[in-house]
Amino acid sequence: MRIDIITIFPEMFDGPFSHSMIKRAQAKGLAEIHIHNLRDYAVNKHRKVDDYPFGGGAGMVMMIQPVADCIDKLKVERNYDEIIFMTPDGVLFDQPLANKLSMVNNIILMCGHYKGIDERLREHYFTSEISIGDYVLTGGELAAAVVTDAVIRLLPGVLSDETSALSDSFQDNLLSPPVYTRPSEYNSWVVPDVLTSGNEKEIKKWQNEQAVDRTRLRRPDMLDK
Repeated sequence: MRIDIITIFPEMFDGPFSHSMIKRAQAKGLAEIHIHNLRDYAVNKHRKVDDYPFGGGAGMVMMIQPVADCIDKLKVERNYDEIIFMTPDGVLFDQPLANKLSMVNNIILMCGHYKGIDERLREHYFTSEISIGDYVLTGGELAAAVVTDAVIRLLPGVLSDETSALSDSFQDNLLSPPVYTRPSEYNSWVVPDVLTSGNEKEIKKWQNEQAVDRTRLRRPDMLDK
């Protein structure tokens, strides 16, 4: 899988993509992440990529030409399955969408900034728009990092135990059940007996019951799905 990210702050991705599973995925050749500085496509020597909005109002708007030039250049080099704009008013990102994106080959993520982006780009360039929550960030970089992490960890070979992702929260519209590890007793707090019983059938039953109870308590809306 290849993910191209367009941003005006490329340095923001140095940390998130240089550690843990994302670093491992790149080292193993399972994923490629390419960061493109939108200012390299600026309209003048001052590296300008924004301008005042027509009609007035507060804030600046990302200009159409730098973004279009960058995407056009990338599309000449390869076909993209998705060209995604990260924006607070996009479709809410969730596990099913992460699963879907993990099945494609090439993705572009465009990081929004300022007051927004020229609407003509949204009408003619992007295949979809994604939000990671009902709040506003200073830019789309953190959101793009979240989407990249959630998608790449699903690729075969990234996790040491590939079945681990199948039991994550949200994979089956349930939150994950409680988990424990050694020691089995600490400060008189003990691990539930069923988990140390060795009875796989009873363990699975307990885990499912706990997942349902936790979902009902914390995210009852998920049970409606």
